Amino acid sequence: MGQPVVHFEIAGKDGKKLEDFYARMFDWKIDANNPMNYGAVETGGEGGIEGGIFTAQGDTPPYLTIYVQVPDLQAYLDKAEGLGGKTVVPPTPYPQRRRFCPFPRP
Repeated sequence: MGQPVVHFEIAGKDGKKLEDFYARMFDWKIDANNPMNYGAVETGGEGGIEGGIFTAQGDTPPYLTIYVQVPDLQAYLDKAEGLGGKTVVPPTPYPQRRRFCPFPRP
């Protein structure tokens, strides 16, 4: 059985425009009323996951990040590297999510 996607983030040049698009397109509930203007997304529906939409900082190009739950983070990092990926940030503790570690696709 595959590993589940548990969170996603969409970043672009205009976070508000992205929020409006996805809210209208998919009827998502998005709340960006917070100091970071981070659009917390409730996708709703059975099996729906939470996510975030926001403005990318500085010269950062638009990007999409998916968060996948795995039973052994280090084993999956090793697997990613064996498949041509690269660890760019070591495993990092994160409240309510245990640990996370971003890596780019090969």
